[in-house]
Amino acid sequence: MRAEQHRVADDGAKQAARLKVGFVLSRSFTLSAFALFVDTLRLASDEQDRSGRVLADWQVIGSTRHLITSSCGVQVAPTSDFVDPSRFDYIVVVGGLLTVENPVDQQTITFLRQADARKVPLIGVCTGSFILAEAGLMKRHESCVSWLHYKEFRERFPELAVRSDRLFNLDRQRGSCAGGSSAADMAALLVRKYISRDAERNALEVLQIEKARTPSDIQPRRPLYDDYDDARVKAAMITMEQFVDGSMPIEKLAAMVGLSRRQLERIFIEKTGMSPAKAYNRVRMERAKSILAQSKAPLIEIALDVGFENASQFTRTFKRTFGQTPSQHRAAALRAH
Repeated sequence: MRAEQHRVADDGAKQAARLKVGFVLSRSFTLSAFALFVDTLRLASDEQDRSGRVLADWQVIGSTRHLITSSCGVQVAPTSDFVDPSRFDYIVVVGGLLTVENPVDQQTITFLRQADARKVPLIGVCTGSFILAEAGLMKRHESCVSWLHYKEFRERFPELAVRSDRLFNLDRQRGSCAGGSSAADMAALLVRKYISRDAERNALEVLQIEKARTPSDIQPRRPLYDDYDDARVKAAMITMEQFVDGSMPIEKLAAMVGLSRRQLERIFIEKTGMSPAKAYNRVRMERAKSILAQSKAPLIEIALDVGFENASQFTRTFKRTFGQTPSQHRAAALRAH
């Protein structure tokens, strides 16, 4: 086949693509999240590992063709200028370091708002949901972020709904995911919806992923949660950490995981050997323990952060939990370093 015929065949394949995705990469974007998302599409688009754009197509779109530097230093060149956003089934915004002051330019914000006006679904990957929220595009939608970024999201956007107990979320015209390997899970969901389960299976097998996780799967967390195999217990304890000041009533916590208070009490006793209230207290003490080891914050400040009215009450609870006072723990942590 001559080169011209190849081009015609490629054009035909692109026109036949069932899933078209445009990627917007922020400054200092997370390369792994972008790579896993786009490679899932690539492998689902053709048989085995041929990489043809048969059933899916994708473009990296931008206001310029300048190279975009990822957080690890690898650079990616946009493959398309901003075009009519309705050409795409989804626009995926890949975020990265939150320390970057202006992760995208004003032209990009304008493009994302045009996509919203034309009812093109928008997905925030990694910290991409921060960019969408900053642009005013996450109102009436729930954002899913990494537990690592949950507190900062709440501080920046206190009026918006956010969660960090799930891997990803697809909420009507919006999607968001915690980043990392969950980018492949979200891409697999789109492949299954727009192409087929066979295409999804092909992509995951080549990527050496045993199976795609679902939106209800829990984010991998710290060791505190690894001891428990019940998803409701894990979700409840993650929510406790999100409200580490103790402001979440147990009744509301139970409702958030679809249980009554009595049901939650029974499951916690069965799975953890603790009541939800005792587990909540443990979560708060673990946070205090971490702050003590990593900062020079005054005890009263830490006490208030984890929901105590004064330092003496905090000290008594901490000692009862860990067998040493907060000051003793801090001193031991400093010696260890």
